[in-house]
Amino acid sequence: MNIETITEQALKLAPAARAYIAEILLESLDYEEDFLVSEAWQQEIQKRCREIDSNPSLLVDGEQFMADLKQRYL
Repeated sequence: MNIETITEQALKLAPAARAYIAEILLESLDYEEDFLVSEAWQQEIQKRCREIDSNPSLLVDGEQFMADLKQRYL
C-alpha cells in the first residue's frame, strides 16, 4: 500500500479509531529530544488520552461541530 491509500482508508475510520492511530503514530516518533515537554504536560496529555480511550463518544467531528455552531448562532 502507498501512503495515499493508507491515508484514504484511515480517514474513513470512526473518529475514535483515527485518534488511536494518530496517538500510536505520534508516540512512535522520536520527538522527545526535539520537543521537551514538562512533566505536568506529559501527565495532562496522558490523562486526556486515557479519557478519549475510555469514552470515545466524547469525540465530535470538527466539521459537524462547526456546522452546528453556525446553525445555532447565525
